[in-house]
Amino acid sequence: MKNSRFAFFAFLILTIGLYSCGMEDSKSNQNSSNDDAMKSTEAPAKGQSAVVDNVSDANVLQVAKSLDDFSTLVVAIEAAGVEDAVVNTGPLTIFAPVNAAFDKLPEGTVAGLLKPENKSTLAFILTNHVAPANYPEKQLKKQAKKGRKLYMASGKYLVVENKDDGIYVGGTKVIKSVKVSNGWIHVIDNVLVPE
Repeated sequence: MKNSRFAFFAFLILTIGLYSCGMEDSKSNQNSSNDDAMKSTEAPAKGQSAVVDNVSDANVLQVAKSLDDFSTLVVAIEAAGVEDAVVNTGPLTIFAPVNAAFDKLPEGTVAGLLKPENKSTLAFILTNHVAPANYPEKQLKKQAKKGRKLYMASGKYLVVENKDDGIYVGGTKVIKSVKVSNGWIHVIDNVLVPE
């Protein structure tokens, strides 16, 4: 009798154990299915530019978006799909043309560049405004004094000059400089179109 009771309890414990394991597997599979369903309905993954951060100092793109003078630049950055490149942790130095700089280009140039088929050309032009390094005004003056050129993300180089009326990069004057969380913005009034 003792053996039959022991066998019964052993069988009962084994059955409960197997049942609960099966339930866990079922729940796990159900959660996995729910996770897969959630993933398929989520929006596609976005890059660093989509991160909302109201605590940290503003990055290049956030500053540009906050100022009306850079509305054409912001539209161009978004059309070229280089938003994530200008919000990277850096350090980056952006030579940011104001709207008036884009207005100096031949009529129809900006509209043409914003077309989807010209995305790579626009990206190339915009990356010619980005130096993947930290260049505050003081450093630009040192570069000019040494006769060095700045390497740009486009793969091109820009001449830096220290003239009587200020710093010039690529032949255009730096109007103002702004420190941002991932580097520097130097405001310019010409578009630096690479050859």
